[in-house]
Amino acid sequence: MKYIASLLLVAVVVYNSVYFKKLNEVKAEAAGFNAANYAREFWNKKLPEHTGKAIEIGQLLALFQTDKEKAFADYSHALGIGNVKYFLVKGSGIVQSVDENQVSVRIESEKEKPEVFIATEYVFGNAVRDASGEIDINEFTNSMDFNNVSAEINKIIRQKVIPPFRAQVKKGDRISFSGAIELNKEHLSTRSIEVIPIDLRIIKE
Repeated sequence: MKYIASLLLVAVVVYNSVYFKKLNEVKAEAAGFNAANYAREFWNKKLPEHTGKAIEIGQLLALFQTDKEKAFADYSHALGIGNVKYFLVKGSGIVQSVDENQVSVRIESEKEKPEVFIATEYVFGNAVRDASGEIDINEFTNSMDFNNVSAEINKIIRQKVIPPFRAQVKKGDRISFSGAIELNKEHLSTRSIEVIPIDLRIIKE
């Protein structure tokens, strides 16, 4: 009986120690997290839904003057509880200048008509990643993977969004855009707003 009991115990231990997984799951785990694939999936399938609902930048700036709390509550996103928030915005306007690092645009709007700056050289940070509120940090096992997603999104912007626009844009062109901006709620300044572009189009008359 002791011999049979020992065999049963061994059998139970072995049974609980052996499990099977699909080969593609094993390969995926071995390869690790692919930030480039995640960024492309986000860019192509998730982000367009949010940019389509982005607030017009002139309306946002007008709302800051009448109800700043509502503007931040309704239209901004951020990962933490700090003062830095991110917004998805859209707009159209007339190009005032084309410089080495940016394109300045005078906004056409029923509300505020500011001059904003489209970043065309130094695209970095987390504005596009965080402005939609779509990406949850809890999806990631470590901060490096999370930060690499930002880097890959910014790479898409530098490689696919900016070059065809920069190759054609000139002073006086009328353009439309969507993008992300970063603002500090506690120390709000709407001068020299920089837009990290998601979509850039020259409007042909």
